[in-house]
This record gives sequence, C-alpha cells and structure tokens, in this order.
Amino acid sequence: MRYAIVIEKAATNYSAYVPDLPGCVAIGRTIEETEQQIREAIEFHLEGLREDGQPIPRPQSQVEYVEVA
Repeated sequence: MRYAIVIEKAATNYSAYVPDLPGCVAIGRTIEETEQQIREAIEFHLEGLREDGQPIPRPQSQVEYVEVA
C-alpha cells in the first residue's frame, strides 16, 4: 500500500504524520531521516492494528500542490 505522508519543518528538526493513520507520527533531524522514521512507524502501526484484529485503513488521502501569486 502507498500512504501519503506530510513532512513539516520544526525549529530544529522535521516531523511527519500520515493523514490516513491517525496517531502515526515520526521525527528526524533531516528529511531523509524523517522519511525513514515514518516508514518504520507505518509498518509498526499496521502491525499493531493486525495484532489487535483491527481493520487496516486503505490509503485515501491525496497530495496536490496549488500555485498562488
């Protein structure tokens, strides 16, 4: 499955979250580290859902960019 992630710049690091998986978050010093951390967080999150017998949410979020003047 392919989940959309959002990466935001904080004061001294980056944070990421997954709109389709509430509570699935990660932080890192760089964008690359944050991407790796959120990938691991998604895997861990899905594993927990499976172990608890919960349904796995299907990816539904879309990411688009809009240009403004």
